[in-house]
Amino acid sequence: MEITRREILNGVWLNHLHSDKFKTACASLTLLTQLDRETAAMNALLPPVLHRGTADYPDMEALSARLDELYGTAIEPTIRRIGEIQCPGFFASIPEDEFLPKGESVLQSAIELMCSMLISPNTRGGLLLPQYVDDEREKLLDLIRSRINDKIGYSVWRCIESMCCFEPYGINKLGSEEDVSNIRYKKLSKYYRELLQTSPIELFYCGRADADKVADIFRDALATLPRAEINYDIGTEVRMNSVEEQPRYVEEELDVSQGKLVMGFRLGDCMDEPDKAALNVFNAIFGSGTNSKLFVNVREKKSLCYFASSILDVHKGVAFVASGIDFDNFEVTRDEILAQLAAVARGEISDEELSSAKACVASDLRSALDSPGELEGFYLGQILDGLDFGPQELACLVEDVSKEDVAAIAAGVECDLIYFLKGSGESADEAEEE
Repeated sequence: MEITRREILNGVWLNHLHSDKFKTACASLTLLTQLDRETAAMNALLPPVLHRGTADYPDMEALSARLDELYGTAIEPTIRRIGEIQCPGFFASIPEDEFLPKGESVLQSAIELMCSMLISPNTRGGLLLPQYVDDEREKLLDLIRSRINDKIGYSVWRCIESMCCFEPYGINKLGSEEDVSNIRYKKLSKYYRELLQTSPIELFYCGRADADKVADIFRDALATLPRAEINYDIGTEVRMNSVEEQPRYVEEELDVSQGKLVMGFRLGDCMDEPDKAALNVFNAIFGSGTNSKLFVNVREKKSLCYFASSILDVHKGVAFVASGIDFDNFEVTRDEILAQLAAVARGEISDEELSSAKACVASDLRSALDSPGELEGFYLGQILDGLDFGPQELACLVEDVSKEDVAAIAAGVECDLIYFLKGSGESADEAEEE
């Protein structure tokens, strides 16, 4: 698979990946904007509001009927965060013409419908409909409030929020409950018009249609897109070292029966010229799989936790270790996690650990080739990082990673913040999580 990229309108880029591997093509439309506390909630709310209806198909019932006519084409609103860039938009799954009744084609109609959600939503007097905004605002609020029900996800987020409290990375992609509550239809309508005019837009297509045809369809479908000066001043600032000499500590009490220990790390000087292949192998050896040092040593051999896993964000240059522990095991688990990181930094990596980690990472990368949606997400991240190699090429680079490469990365990693969620002393019904 080879991806091509071209600018088809002012600040609108089409990324085309030709493939005859799938029965369903995918197309996406993504607006890029800097993650910011004042606008995060509105960016999160816009896609579901715009998805409620267009000028030609004004409500969900009419949209659903139109999608049925397009042989089950699906179009969903999306909100993503890649590093410190917020990415509202839409994703479409479109049946390939070869698998439709002879002579039928839905590609153009599907892309036109997706684009019309962006540029021709159902409005009244040029304003988004109050009912649609109010309904979707309440759904977004419910989603934000429900985050606390997932104690692992909640703890990881609290660690990120605390560690990066003075950085855009510490802002949730859904915005805050307070900011969402304050959005009304006039405010959102004004922001929507500004975003359309200034936001860079990334289009993606993976399927059998050739690049020129797809470019023509998108260009015509977005012909009325209002554009002004495009804001290209977006990106992710990487802080390589911890904020203070000693890790900061944040403790929180909730009605839980199992503690959640989350440790946030800065990846250090390796982010000056990040080697994505080596970083992913480091993460696999340290804590992201069942053969990792955290799983084998901290969980299995020492039985210090119910689970322990590392999470890596190469866009921001940070990593997090999340674990579920008995409250009394906080210090010993913290120290053992740091000891395993130090072991990697010393190069104490067996041949089996290295080969297993590389095989796992390479396999995960190659599995993206089996899903149009995975490919779309992979290439969007690559574009924002200024990289142009695909999953197969990255998998090949992974297979060349050495122990020395991994140890050099680990040697520069610094613990920045430790978050501990412990029980409040009250009874709890929380089940142990594996």
